[in-house]
Amino acid sequence: MSINVQPEEILSVQEEEFTPPLPPTDLIFDDGEPLESNRHRIAMNTLIRSAEVVLANRREDFFVGGNMFIYYSSEQARNRDFRGPDFFAVLNVDGRVDRQGWVVWEENGRYPDVIIELMSPSTAKIDVGAKKKIYAEIFRTPDYFVFDPFDPNSLRGWHLNLDQGYQELTPNEQGWLWCSRLELWLGIWEGTIGREEAIWLRFYDQQGNLRLLPEEAAQQQADIAQQQAQIAQQQAQIAQQQAEIAQQQAETERQRAETERQRAERLAERLKALGVDPDTI
Repeated sequence: MSINVQPEEILSVQEEEFTPPLPPTDLIFDDGEPLESNRHRIAMNTLIRSAEVVLANRREDFFVGGNMFIYYSSEQARNRDFRGPDFFAVLNVDGRVDRQGWVVWEENGRYPDVIIELMSPSTAKIDVGAKKKIYAEIFRTPDYFVFDPFDPNSLRGWHLNLDQGYQELTPNEQGWLWCSRLELWLGIWEGTIGREEAIWLRFYDQQGNLRLLPEEAAQQQADIAQQQAQIAQQQAQIAQQQAEIAQQQAETERQRAETERQRAERLAERLKALGVDPDTI
């Protein structure tokens, strides 16, 4: 028995069979897991905020995030098997868009250009293992760094070679690593941030200057203004002292002139008493 099938029905079956599944729409953007420690939180926010300041002075087409999910495949999204990096930066994107996370298929296939993971003893193996493999082979992220906020000697970084994969970076004399995509150095800095004194991972410019947080820049400006005020006060005090010295010198000169005048008057009186006209001398 034959079955009469219309061409449009065949086309409909083919479209139904070969149409790829749509990306999931029930994405979550918070797994409810806190960061490893308060120091990890401060370290992450320090990197994000300072990078935003640096990039904002250069360009508008960038996004900087941290502790956010990055969705890169339907399978990964369905399995919910990947937690986002502690810090990442993406260039050449619209930075004005409000994002809960980074969804690659909604970002024209763009992946992070820079990723930094803040390690802990419980995550170090994954950060330099499974995650590093994902960032190299799937994300193709050019610059990847890891750092344990409780271990100042833990900084490591890699730059992606398209033929050989990640190649580990060699630190400079200060122990800093060059981030080529951001054109910044990554290095340690000791000081107080968020009322916690520690050794932090910070950005430095090409000349080796620390890239300041907004409050640090404001404090620096306040310190400069205070120093300038102190210098101005010192200059005013010096000017006042010089004026007082000049006044004293003038008074000394006046007194000397008065003494000379009185001496001349006494001499004239004596000459007159002797019958000598002082004007003839």
